[in-house]
Amino acid sequence: MTDRLPVQGSGPREDRERPTRREAIQRIGLAGAVLGGSAAAAALTFDRGAFDLSRPTGERQVRDFQIKQRAAQDPVMAIAKSSQEPEELVRRAVAALGGMKRFISNGDIVAIKPNIGWDRMPVHAANTNPRVVAEVVKLAFDAGAKQVIVTDASCNEPNRCFQRSGIWRATYALGATVILPSAHRFREIRMRGDVLDQWPVYTPLVNADKVINVPVAKHHNLSRYTAAMKNWYGLLGGRRNRLHQNIDVSIADLATFMRPTLTIVDATRVLLRNGPQGGNIDDARDMHQVIASLDQVAVDAYGSTLIGEKPENVRYLKLGHERGIGNMDWQSVPRVEV
Repeated sequence: MTDRLPVQGSGPREDRERPTRREAIQRIGLAGAVLGGSAAAAALTFDRGAFDLSRPTGERQVRDFQIKQRAAQDPVMAIAKSSQEPEELVRRAVAALGGMKRFISNGDIVAIKPNIGWDRMPVHAANTNPRVVAEVVKLAFDAGAKQVIVTDASCNEPNRCFQRSGIWRATYALGATVILPSAHRFREIRMRGDVLDQWPVYTPLVNADKVINVPVAKHHNLSRYTAAMKNWYGLLGGRRNRLHQNIDVSIADLATFMRPTLTIVDATRVLLRNGPQGGNIDDARDMHQVIASLDQVAVDAYGSTLIGEKPENVRYLKLGHERGIGNMDWQSVPRVEV
């Protein structure tokens, strides 16, 4: 992995056991004031990103958190389908790829990146299911992680997004370090992408030892579909809407830059239309699936079919395939259904 970037005020906690039920309840009650005080600082005012359609010179920057594939025939993707609880689907999908200990080592600082972009409740399926995120946190701690960070750079007001999504409460109670975005946590990086050249990047997600991407599968009105690759938009500060004029290339640039240790897609409830925000309960449907994968292109190609989209119509999948990030022909990758 490449050298870490400096982060102010986000060092790891001391080693400690996860809190008891009583301690968790006390923490939840006491932390409300902290979240409230952070709301103003969480406005992403840091905006020195350079938007240039011409390709910069030099090699693309990469933050590579991937693990080595053990054998060519080992599954690259595991699809857990069942009417079981979301936690069980997460456990089954991860176990089918070898278990969380394959990905996390003792003492690791693990960053978990859900979609916490919107001021929506879980029933709207605009954010990652909090029960899915919480189970990933639990598995990471059980595998020996020293610290588990849960964070995202929200589109709506972060304090409301983190609370209304249910993700803050569900993960903080397990001992996760929940970080709301604030300007001092961004550092300008020269990514040298086709669209994303120099841009403020969210350091808690690039300074960890391991990174787990935990998006929700849903419709997107500009890119047709969003889950793993598009979820990296939460890595950026500044006015990200400026990237929408070339959204597919910017998504490919981000997926080139961020190579996660593991991707776990929440498809327990899927937003079929009016994404990415949704807001109408009738736009979402329960699908009872969780997909774990080492290939963020393949998992997105499969996920796009859940909303009735053809992978070949999602342009950023083709770009990711051409760049060698992954394989958009998801049916050809070694996989298992559980």
